[in-house]
Amino acid sequence: MLPNERLSYAPITDRPALTLPDGKRMVVWIIINIEEWDPTQPMPRTVLTPPAGGSPSPDIPNWAWHEYGNRVGFWRLLKMFDALSLPAVLAINGTAVESYRAITDAALERGWEFMGHGFTQKNMQKVEDEAADIARTTEVISRVTGRRPRGWLGPGLTETWQTPDLLVEAGYEYVCDWVLDDQPVRLQTRGGPIHNIPYTQECNDVAMMLIQHHPAREYFQRASDQFDQLYEDSADATRVMALVLHPYIVGVPHRAPYVRKILEKIAAAPDVAVWNGAQILDWYKEQAPA
Repeated sequence: MLPNERLSYAPITDRPALTLPDGKRMVVWIIINIEEWDPTQPMPRTVLTPPAGGSPSPDIPNWAWHEYGNRVGFWRLLKMFDALSLPAVLAINGTAVESYRAITDAALERGWEFMGHGFTQKNMQKVEDEAADIARTTEVISRVTGRRPRGWLGPGLTETWQTPDLLVEAGYEYVCDWVLDDQPVRLQTRGGPIHNIPYTQECNDVAMMLIQHHPAREYFQRASDQFDQLYEDSADATRVMALVLHPYIVGVPHRAPYVRKILEKIAAAPDVAVWNGAQILDWYKEQAPA
């Protein structure tokens, strides 16, 4: 199917209003991306261009740049989440579940949700066997956590024409790649519907810091502005805001303080629910049954 064949166009102003329990008006969910970069392959992203250009192997500077996030940056962010009693969702490569077992265990201890993020950090259009990649990711998360993952985030938000179909066939209930709404939407597949939970491209540290090259303070300013607008919109009907963190980007010393500022703002809002993807999905399905 073409993307516009998987869902109907529905202006957000024309839908029945979504409401939250316990006097809440808005939902925020926070996704931490944990990836493993294969040092024998070209790096998925780079911070330094090699002097002679090309894709050197090994690419130590860029591999080490990412590895810092898992060795140090994640733990700096984790301290913030613990101090504010905030939950997160771990979008994790299948290989990273075991390679960075201390991160896996820390998330398990806190009851965080695990979301499939490809078996390796590779564009899904370049994966040799997509169904097998999804199955391997599902198996390792299920084995280590004791429960099947319900949600999926493609590496770099990448999908093939068949990804939603394959995810439903593998037992997934929601995906995050379709960044086109402030509320969950239902996508059609050959095996039944799958839901998309609002994610973000622009309140995403990859876009802000690596592509648009903003100063570190932009992370707080943009996330704060987005929070304020969605909070205002939620007076009419609940909106969902995603906050995206990569430990190798915002877990570094000069950016981490701005993450802390937005987390503090979110935690201080008494009528904002901080949920995981599964909670958002279950709430939406009750609010808007098929």
